[in-house]
Amino acid sequence: MHHDHMAALHLVRDLGLRISAADVARVEVAVHPPFSDLRSVQVLVEGDDVPIALGAQHCSDQDEGALTGEVSPGMLARLGVRYVLVGHSERRRLFAMTDEVVASTLRAVLRHSMTPICCVGETEDERDLGHTERRLREQVQAALGGLDAATLGSLVIAYEPLWAIGTGRAATPVDAEDACVFLRQLIAELGGPEAAASVRIQYGGSVSAENAPDLVSEPDIDGLLVGGASLEAGPFRDIIGAVDGCYRSLAP
Repeated sequence: MHHDHMAALHLVRDLGLRISAADVARVEVAVHPPFSDLRSVQVLVEGDDVPIALGAQHCSDQDEGALTGEVSPGMLARLGVRYVLVGHSERRRLFAMTDEVVASTLRAVLRHSMTPICCVGETEDERDLGHTERRLREQVQAALGGLDAATLGSLVIAYEPLWAIGTGRAATPVDAEDACVFLRQLIAELGGPEAAASVRIQYGGSVSAENAPDLVSEPDIDGLLVGGASLEAGPFRDIIGAVDGCYRSLAP
């Protein structure tokens, strides 16, 4: 909950001036502004041909109805939104979003031809007790169980350990890779090896330009869900550049 529509326009315009199509030839960049900013950012991105995709932070699992204060997935689709965060740790923790609601919201996003970014992750207590894999399995099976292999392969999953969100304490690349390997194994169990190979798995939690290259160098980390560092164009551009540079160095 940062940036009114004028501040969002300034940030995205600034970001657009700092990146070119060549800078994102190997990466995809999306921004997820608050609901009140979406239309303004959409017009800017499309009008100035800024090479980024538009995303939303959340939506209702219902298409319409007497649900004051909610925003439907259909409304987002009409604004050119391509990605929607589903089950972000703050929605789960602060707004009591259950695994069941995550599942129904994810299907609502798919119903309107957008791509859900399904967020999963364990608390510090769960990690300390050695329950990380158990909690990830519960979240993934609840959210994605019953989806066909092609749909599973088209999704984005974001591993965001709650103990690393906004704390400055990022998971080590090895810790993050281990979790992402396990998530990919879960997708293989649900949809087979092709789905597991094509699903995109991100890491989110105190991401910076300094740790970004080491994180995305891991073979099962396909991208980053950036929080506080995306609130200013400069640091966000530095992360994009770091990831792009990493992929350039890994290219054959």
